[in-house]
Amino acid sequence: MNTCRLCGSVHLAGVVDLGATPPCERFLTEAQLADPEPAYPLHLVVCTECWLAQIPPLITPEDTFTEYAYFSSYSASWVEHAGTFVDEAVSRLGLDDSSFVVEVASNDGYLLRQVVERRIRCLGVEPSVNVGEAARAAGVPTKTAFLGRETGREVREEHGPADLVVANNVYAHIPDIAGFTHGLRALVADDGWVSIEVQHLLTLIQENQYDTIYHEHFQYYTVQSARRALAGGGLSVVDVELLPTHGGSVRLWARPDAVAGEPSRRMIEVLDAEKAAGLHELSGYTEFAERVKKVRLELTKFLVDAALEGRTVVGYGAPGKGNTLLNHCGVRPDVLPYTVDRNPYKHGRFTPGTRIPILPPERIEADRPDYVLVLPWNLRAELTAQLSFVGDWGGKLLFPIPHLEIVEVKS
Repeated sequence: MNTCRLCGSVHLAGVVDLGATPPCERFLTEAQLADPEPAYPLHLVVCTECWLAQIPPLITPEDTFTEYAYFSSYSASWVEHAGTFVDEAVSRLGLDDSSFVVEVASNDGYLLRQVVERRIRCLGVEPSVNVGEAARAAGVPTKTAFLGRETGREVREEHGPADLVVANNVYAHIPDIAGFTHGLRALVADDGWVSIEVQHLLTLIQENQYDTIYHEHFQYYTVQSARRALAGGGLSVVDVELLPTHGGSVRLWARPDAVAGEPSRRMIEVLDAEKAAGLHELSGYTEFAERVKKVRLELTKFLVDAALEGRTVVGYGAPGKGNTLLNHCGVRPDVLPYTVDRNPYKHGRFTPGTRIPILPPERIEADRPDYVLVLPWNLRAELTAQLSFVGDWGGKLLFPIPHLEIVEVKS
């Protein structure tokens, strides 16, 4: 990467280099195990002009999202989070049966189903064919498309302007920031609102969440850098909320410039916290690589020692973040013989790069392992409850981030 994709600056500084890995959602079939598997550098840099953290766009969104392995509805806590958001947005914005809501990257309709239940007109814009079909089957009107300037204009011309545009966990997934942001502006009414949820770079750095760095995440935002990105499309951030999702996210509330008004007090407070952490200058990024190294050493030592001592460790979950962790730590089936996942789409497939088999969750209770490595650590409360049965035979849970932690559970 030679220039910043947001401001065009050539002044980029390295933050952490995770080597080369395959795309994190490119799960392998058994037939593909004999084929070559492409891997791409995973090197996070930060622009010292606009402070956007980013990785090179070595794969395209079309490579990842035309058919996608992630279905949001398989996470009960994420569906609950979406329902809470819908309730609060309806109250905050006064939405009713005369309103129109658009969600970009609407996945399998996990959020908009709850809008449909309130008899509010809505539309999902989802690029993945397979998950879009699931949304339509659930009664959620869904357009299969990537959002850009033209798509935004087309949707507005056909359906009218949206009172609320929702873009949860997608603003990091697009290399064409300008085109996507102009698409958001085209969708939203001149007096409407845009709500964006994205992982907060502040918590990523502070909590050592480096496994959320992967090829489908092209950039990593502070409120400061997100504000600059949205301004390029005529949108002003006026309020923010700090959320616990994905280990620490930020919800940005933005409006068209002409109606935006002054930023809220809590937005100013978050900007001040980012500045105090050094994220508006290079000092906040310099020690991150050493903390990442420690996670790798802790996890690999534990897995190797357990294998040598005859203790069994299996995985729970096959999320994208888990594949960054497994590849960076060099984990293979000799120390982690399998992982399980609730998503049937992944059953019988293998994790990219590390080629660890993915099995149904029932396999854990049948095999009664000594330890279960929880890869979607961001769902800790939900999964600790789901896996409480592991305590029946004295098994324990392992959480790898922000540092290796062994947790005893009771059924």
